[in-house]
Amino acid sequence: MELSIAYINDVHGYLEPHPELFYEGGKEIVGIAGGYAQIASILREIRNNNSNTLVFDGGDTFHGSLPVVQSRGEVLIPILNSLGFSAMVGHWDFAYGPQQLKKLASELNYPVLGINVYNDDGTLFLPPYVIMEVEDLKIAIIGICSNIIDKTMPRHFSEGLKITDGAKELPIMVQLVKEEGANLIILLSHNGFSQDMELLSKVANIDICLSAHTHNRLYEAIKINDTLIIQCGCHGSFLGHLKLTVEQKKIVDFSYNLITVDTSIKPDEAVNNMVTDIMQPYQYLKQEVLGKTENILHRYNTVESSMDNLLLAAIKSISNADLAFSNGWRYGVPIDAGPITKWDLFNIIPMNPVVSTVELKGIEIIQMLEENLERTFSREPMKQMGGYVKRCLGLNVKMRIENPKGHRIQQIFVGEDLIQKEKIYRAAFVTSQGVPEKLGQNRQNIATNAVDAMTAYLIKNPNFNFKSCNTFSMV
Repeated sequence: MELSIAYINDVHGYLEPHPELFYEGGKEIVGIAGGYAQIASILREIRNNNSNTLVFDGGDTFHGSLPVVQSRGEVLIPILNSLGFSAMVGHWDFAYGPQQLKKLASELNYPVLGINVYNDDGTLFLPPYVIMEVEDLKIAIIGICSNIIDKTMPRHFSEGLKITDGAKELPIMVQLVKEEGANLIILLSHNGFSQDMELLSKVANIDICLSAHTHNRLYEAIKINDTLIIQCGCHGSFLGHLKLTVEQKKIVDFSYNLITVDTSIKPDEAVNNMVTDIMQPYQYLKQEVLGKTENILHRYNTVESSMDNLLLAAIKSISNADLAFSNGWRYGVPIDAGPITKWDLFNIIPMNPVVSTVELKGIEIIQMLEENLERTFSREPMKQMGGYVKRCLGLNVKMRIENPKGHRIQQIFVGEDLIQKEKIYRAAFVTSQGVPEKLGQNRQNIATNAVDAMTAYLIKNPNFNFKSCNTFSMV
């Protein structure tokens, strides 16, 4: 028997083809990729070649682009239902609160799974697994949602919920589905690549792990113990196709292809019409040019982001703050060298939050950054809880990435001066992920939001010439 598994993860609401970052040798280039209509065409071809095909979504689906955020995920339902998924899991999908995710899940023709998401009363918020039959093969799909939903995300994501990392639940669920007759077990996980590798090193009898969250472009399937693991980049720019040969209900051979969803793929007409209708009210934003950039702006670097430097420069300028902070988000398609449009600004921060200020002591800044560095680079994979390093402007941090928790920072300079632990610094930020609510005093919102702040900044500075701020220096 030949079994095909098609997989996408971390699409982040990008409905249509969009700019994507690629590499040619040491050079960064931007090409056009993605789009649900193109994904639909690839899925149709895979199914035409093998009727024994299962399709999965790794989550971060219902958030990330302006039409999806403004509709609280609802515009996606007809598109997703047309693609024939078997299951999905979530992370940013909780962005509109648990009850909205429940509503969205109720309208899908496949389940949203999670063995690790609990209501306050200890019951499971989502179904933990589903068992599907393909010919005479019983396949169990076990879902794990992101473990950081109630830890580093805004509080409303997890109201009334508690989320674990799934480590205790997973072996129990594996045993349960085996007792129910499962021949193959697939783990659909949004914990992240490092976390999944850690889990799979300890939990046996999982045949395949469909990994998500960390946006890894895995061009080859990785085998850990007896488990195959794949992850497929982000933004719908890539689709993974895992072909399995199954004999006597066991995988005896496999091949894997990470397919780039590029412009050579003819869009599916029905899905393309749905996408066009959704996007039509937003097309004017692509025509509103606000400035230009001489360099590619993107978020694909771990410790500093050219894209976020535009956001930080804008919120720092409009608030007259000493410093600026934002979260180390991974999602958001790049802006190629050339015009910067209003649409680009909404891709940087589609929820368009209010700009806030807070007074922070030097010691609080040090503690905040040490905590963030630990969540990014922890030696223990299950304690890695975030995107990239927090984005900062106005600081220069001398650090040793290999040092243990709480001891990575050697020195911090604010401008030319060494930071003073008891001195008060006024910082601008966006969202509680920029500066956690537990820190600082005199927290205030100013009378503008992030997109308006960037618009005002580009009016004053229409030629954004990014130069690295060297915020974090390895010493």
